[in-house]
Amino acid sequence: MTQNSVPAAQLPGGGSMPLLGFGTWQITGPQAYDAVRTALDVGYRHLDTATVYRNEAEVGRALADSGVPRDQVFVTTKVPPHADDPRKVLETSLRDLGTDHLDLWLIHWTEGDSIHEDLWQVLLEAQKAGTVRDVGVSNYSLDQVDRLTEASGQQPAVNQIEWAPTLFDSEVAEGHAKRGVVLEGYSALKNTDLDDAVLREIAEAHGVTTAQVLLRWHLDHGFVAIPKSVTPERIEANFAITGFSLTPEEVARVDSLSV
Repeated sequence: MTQNSVPAAQLPGGGSMPLLGFGTWQITGPQAYDAVRTALDVGYRHLDTATVYRNEAEVGRALADSGVPRDQVFVTTKVPPHADDPRKVLETSLRDLGTDHLDLWLIHWTEGDSIHEDLWQVLLEAQKAGTVRDVGVSNYSLDQVDRLTEASGQQPAVNQIEWAPTLFDSEVAEGHAKRGVVLEGYSALKNTDLDDAVLREIAEAHGVTTAQVLLRWHLDHGFVAIPKSVTPERIEANFAITGFSLTPEEVARVDSLSV
């Protein structure tokens, strides 16, 4: 499986973000290192972490030890909105990840109705300085994305949100697409009944698993998926979704799981 077969979204800062990445939430220590090494060996070229995950050092070591050139891997991390010194947080992330730049830096979440405009300015400064290629947000509503854009004059490139067929909302999907904001989904597997009859029928038609159908649904929509696992066989299976695609009718049937 070659990375070239994974579709990617072009970001305003010039980055190319693979629509299939490897998530690392709740994976720490040696387990995080091993999982990321496996993911890179399998062919993933997009890694997602965050300061609060407490695994950036393991992700960085795995990337360094993998032998995969840094410029071939899209690296995302996130800053918590309550950070006392976000510039120091960035310095620590870069050091732990063993890199001189991030491909994407996100504000991890919102607190109340705040859009964290001051923190967003720090992200924009980092982008201007070249230590961050693209900037975005996570867990923002479209209204909050718009308010942040209006307040700063720069729209987030990406919004990472909880997303799955069961959470599918066409207005949310179309709203991101209309704005040119990449919708990156997390926790799709957790939020989906993989024994669902619709998923089983589509999986059988393609000779794949229901989890693979679920992940392929993201790619066929143009969403980013970042499945996580610590099981080598599952990490490999989650990546092996470029050999088939869903028909428009099948995509619509998976969409309907939200009803």
